[in-house]
Amino acid sequence: MLLLTATTFAAASGIHYQTPMLGAMAAEFGADSAAIGWIPTASFGGFLTGILFLVPLGDRVDKRRLIITQHLATIGALLAAAAAPNLTAAAVSGFLIGMCACYAQVIVPMVAEFAPPNERGRAVGTVLTALFLGILFARLSGGFVASQLGWRWMYVLGAALLAVLAPALIARLPHSAPKTTLAYPALLASMVKLMRMHAEMRRVVLIQLLLGICYGGFWATIASMLLATYGLGPNIAGLIGIPGAAGILIARPAGRWLDLRGHGPIVATGIAVIVAAYAVFALGTWWAPALAAGAALLDCGLRAAMVANQTVINSLAADARSRSNTVFGVSVWTGNAAGAFIASSAFAHSGWLAVCAIAALAAALALGVQLRAMRT
Repeated sequence: MLLLTATTFAAASGIHYQTPMLGAMAAEFGADSAAIGWIPTASFGGFLTGILFLVPLGDRVDKRRLIITQHLATIGALLAAAAAPNLTAAAVSGFLIGMCACYAQVIVPMVAEFAPPNERGRAVGTVLTALFLGILFARLSGGFVASQLGWRWMYVLGAALLAVLAPALIARLPHSAPKTTLAYPALLASMVKLMRMHAEMRRVVLIQLLLGICYGGFWATIASMLLATYGLGPNIAGLIGIPGAAGILIARPAGRWLDLRGHGPIVATGIAVIVAAYAVFALGTWWAPALAAGAALLDCGLRAAMVANQTVINSLAADARSRSNTVFGVSVWTGNAAGAFIASSAFAHSGWLAVCAIAALAAALALGVQLRAMRT
């Protein structure tokens, strides 16, 4: 668990180093804000590509082999980003980092496979805590290293962190027997069959899609809101990420509660906290600290629901955990993307309160779906 937790932390960090460094990269490449946006777009596009086309292989091949291969490939992608001579090369490197570093989503089903059923929630919660910590670490360290040493050194240090872990992975990572002999095209197609077979999977996917709208919508518009309402720049918007990482403190306790009480109460409570978060966000129109408080509530609610739902997903089909985790990841990232688009359009046309109303409605619909499932 210690090795898998450390590896998840390092893998999740690799995708997010670029977030606070985009300004420095834009200055070096002479790119405007629209052009530099291709770097995070390519990184997250690569991550989604990896989830969709590589993570399902965890059911077809030894997960150890898949994780180590992607781990080593991520080191190469990070070093390529450090040496990128222009914006195009940086964007391509970002795509490769995202695609290779998605193996954290192979580690989650591996942990679920090896953990005893009565401790599965706590084990998944522990790994997801490392993932959330990795994202926070990347956002903080990326800004610090870029300002002190230059943005290229952050990629070098990220590659070094992975390289330190590589010998331990090769020596200690356990083997995981393949769960299916399906050919690759049939393996991908079988994810649709899984959705048809498991009503609970369809419910989890719908809830995470709706919660992704809430999460993606907030982070896509908070910087614009702070600038338009209070005249605050990107530095303050970045600091919102600190209270916005409060879910790190929730993930592992949520896993323990899941083992004791089942997933239903945790998901319902998490969604209710998200509804409350948007009520607090609405006050941010008149009182700026409400935005930080709401960010903490949003992240706590989302992480609690995510730990419970991801544990459920990885418990439905023991021979298809990687494919199940792919379905889960696609629903989360699709919701984030949809939320960013919807919220950005709503903010441009109707302002911050419209963003809050749309997200609160999405969370209320998710809560209705969960409560109905608990009643039946």
